[in-house]
Amino acid sequence: MTDRKEFRDLAPPEDAHDAIASLDLGGGTETVPLREARGRVLAERIDAELDVPGFDRASMDGYAVRARDTFGADEADPARLDLVGEVHAGAEPDVTVEDGTAAEISTGAVMPPGADSVVMVEKTDEADGGEAVLVRTALAPGDSVMLAGADVAAGERTLGPGTELTPREIGLLSALGVDEVPVRAKPRVGIISTGDELVRPGADLNSDAGQIYDVNSYTTATAVEEAGGEAVLYPHAGDDYEEMEDILTEAASECDLVLSSGSTSASAVDVIYRVIEERGELLLHGVAVKPGKPMLIGRLDGGDSPSAYVGLPGYPVSALTIFRTFVAPAIREAAGLPEPRAATVDGAMAVEERYAEGRRRLMPVGLVEDEHGDTLVYPVDKGSGATTSLVEADGIVEVPAETEYLAAGESVTVQLFSPDVRAPSLYAVGEDDPALSRLLDRLDRPRSLSLGTREGLRRLRNGVPDAAVAAGDPEVAADHEDLGGWTREWGLLVPENNPDDVDGVADLVDDDLRLLNRGTNSGLRAALDDALDSLAEERDTARRELTDAIDGYELTVKAHESPARKVLAGDADAGLGLRATAAKLGLGFVSLGEQDVRVLANPDRTGKEGVTALADAVANVGSVLADLPGYESA
Repeated sequence: MTDRKEFRDLAPPEDAHDAIASLDLGGGTETVPLREARGRVLAERIDAELDVPGFDRASMDGYAVRARDTFGADEADPARLDLVGEVHAGAEPDVTVEDGTAAEISTGAVMPPGADSVVMVEKTDEADGGEAVLVRTALAPGDSVMLAGADVAAGERTLGPGTELTPREIGLLSALGVDEVPVRAKPRVGIISTGDELVRPGADLNSDAGQIYDVNSYTTATAVEEAGGEAVLYPHAGDDYEEMEDILTEAASECDLVLSSGSTSASAVDVIYRVIEERGELLLHGVAVKPGKPMLIGRLDGGDSPSAYVGLPGYPVSALTIFRTFVAPAIREAAGLPEPRAATVDGAMAVEERYAEGRRRLMPVGLVEDEHGDTLVYPVDKGSGATTSLVEADGIVEVPAETEYLAAGESVTVQLFSPDVRAPSLYAVGEDDPALSRLLDRLDRPRSLSLGTREGLRRLRNGVPDAAVAAGDPEVAADHEDLGGWTREWGLLVPENNPDDVDGVADLVDDDLRLLNRGTNSGLRAALDDALDSLAEERDTARRELTDAIDGYELTVKAHESPARKVLAGDADAGLGLRATAAKLGLGFVSLGEQDVRVLANPDRTGKEGVTALADAVANVGSVLADLPGYESA
């Protein structure tokens, strides 16, 4: 039996920051073409090597003149000047302005020799058939002229080291004729996901063998690039020691920092810590934070010099949270980038949240605005392994280890996953339904969680979401605002042509058929249970007697299409679902009735813009039901 590697004493989060700060994450400088310099950070000062503009130029259309020739001129007594030619932008002047003369000039054109000012064309009149011009205002030297170097003077300090290059700075450097710039080198970060079960997105997936798509590689790579690093993806490593050693050392030889995700927990099959200890130096194993306890920090020998190494947790939300908290700041510092601007938002807890594990908690949270536009914060906790939490969570609230609970209404600061995060226009929960999905497509930035009718109503009663979608015959309390709804035909999904001649729920009880059911929160599950109650009453027996006789009654899936896909795959003889789903996937359908679907609003949010938009969409729901078989406006 293999000995398990136990976590060392969990280190305080401050020690993890210090350990990462002690690592060399690269840096240095490189020269890049100006066209590719956006978002990079200057490594050196850049001084102007020429005047901008490099010549005296006219700042408007008019006539180049000698100012002293216009002294005393006004509307009643204009100065008459002979025209000696024209000067156009981009051309070298071929005329000279002498006493008593003027030259027509375009905006941006080089001032001709002898001229020291420009009179705008609106203050002049032609004379002598275009041979002369009458100037009806007096000028001073320099009027309407931009002198050489007025914008940037040669030798002037223009941009200093540490400047982040935005379109504004790119424009300035372009004006100086700079075609390449010295910038801080991006840390090169190797990314490795571990686990025999992983498959890169786009490749074939064998779910029967327990394979899952690799979420962390692309997620972490994007986060690395957002922090200012250069992400390098390596093949995922299995749980074999030699394979993992080869990939890790290859990455260490080519990168400043190696990030792995997974294989950092105290398990006999997790071998990364052995590679680090034998091929480098393990500085830290385990941090007193949640999520992210199984974190590794060390150095890995890949060749000429050791590379920095950080092992992230395997669950996507945990990996992203730990990266953002501990690793991203170090990458930004190495790249010379400042902390993101406006990366936090203050809000009030929407509900009470209890916590008593004795570790600092990095709590994923979502944002919703109340009827006044104030920000409410609610926990997002579907388990660390839930991929959907990546998009349901807007940021984290850091909860100190000694905190036992956060009270509803308590002020908290949310560290946003991105400065671009905004609260959704609408936060809806409840029943999974294809008509609802189409309605939401008509709204701007909605967030909808498919939690089922029962859970949706519970959360609506708690006052957090803006709306809930309920199917069946829920007891719509007086404090719910009914926005309207529709009906849908529900029943049993069976293989095409119904080879088992399923006629209703009695066949599930009496025949050797395997059912795939929906979870107890689903409105469809409630409808099936009502049908079984009716059958139990007819047979003068308890419903439990019937459900015990149904093969698969306790086997439940989450979404409305999930039973259908199991039937298509031959894993079930019947599934609970909708006529619209059967039509979409080419299955047979045994109708068991119609079910009401209602859209219910939080009564405190009826004036919120997102809720009024939802109400308008529900009022016009008929337009999305036309090609959904079994659906009707209510």
